[in-house]
Amino acid sequence: MIDSDVDAQLQPLAAEAVKAGRKLLLPGGERTSEVVDTAVEHDDFGVPAIVVATLESGETVRIATGSTVQAEAPDELAHIVTDEGSPEALVAHVAAIHTESPRVNELAERLTRGVNFKSGSSLQDIRDLALTLYVDLSDAASALRVCDLLTDQPFDGNFGRWNLIEGCLALAAHLTQNDDGGSRAAGYSAALRTADDAETDPLKAKLAAAVRQRQLNEPNLYDREIARSAKNPAAEKDWRGLRLTVLLYLRAHGGSETLGAEALDRRIGHELLAIRALNGKTAASG
Repeated sequence: MIDSDVDAQLQPLAAEAVKAGRKLLLPGGERTSEVVDTAVEHDDFGVPAIVVATLESGETVRIATGSTVQAEAPDELAHIVTDEGSPEALVAHVAAIHTESPRVNELAERLTRGVNFKSGSSLQDIRDLALTLYVDLSDAASALRVCDLLTDQPFDGNFGRWNLIEGCLALAAHLTQNDDGGSRAAGYSAALRTADDAETDPLKAKLAAAVRQRQLNEPNLYDREIARSAKNPAAEKDWRGLRLTVLLYLRAHGGSETLGAEALDRRIGHELLAIRALNGKTAASG
C-alpha cells in the first residue's frame, strides 16, 4: 500500500534494519510505501554496501549501508510514552533506528521504563547501550548522544557508580577526538580525571597517585583470557570488549609511561576490527 499523506509518526531507521513490513518514506518525502523484500549488494571486497528494498508497487529503493531512512514507527515503539527531550525519549529514538538489534531492544526496554541516575543498573544499561551502538553497530552519533546522558554526572565518592560514568566519558572522548580541534574530547578527558583529585589528605593522595600510575603503566589487558577463548567467538568477544574499555580509559586519561596516545589509538582500532569480525562469527554460529 502506498500512502500519499505522510501523517504517521516517522522515525529514523538504519539501512540494515529495513525489512519486509516496514513502511519507508520515499525519496521526495511525499509518500510512504511498504517494503515486501530486501537484498544486500556487496562491494568488490565483499563488504555489504547497498540495501535494495523492493516495495509493494514493484519499485526498488537503494540505501547505503551505515545510513538511515525515515520509516513509520512500528506499533510497539509508537506507543511508548516518553517526554520529548527526556533520556527515555532518546533511548526510544535509538531503539527505533536499530530495531534489528536484540541487544539494543533489550536495553531500551528497561531504560524506557524510567532512567534513574542514582541506580547502578540504569547507569550500566546506558554505558552498555552506548558501547553496543558504537562497537557492534558502528553508530557513533547515537553512541555519543547516549554517552552524554552520563557525561555531566558528578563524582560523588561512589567509585562503583563512577566506573560506569568513566566508561561513557572515555568513549565520548574517543568519539570526539577530531571535533573542534580536540577541545571537546579534552573536556571529556578532564571530567574523567575528576576522581583523581578526590582525596584531600596529602599523604593518602600521594599514595593513591602512585597506585594509579602503576595501574596506568601495567594495565590488565586480558591477554591470557583472550588467548584461552580463541576457539569460542562469544567468549573472546566479551574479553576483547573488556580490553577495549581499558584502552579507551587509558587513551582518555592521557596514556601512560608505557602506552602513548598513538599506540593506544592503534590498539583501539585493532580491537574494534577484531570485535566486529567476531560479531560475524557469532552470528553465523547462532
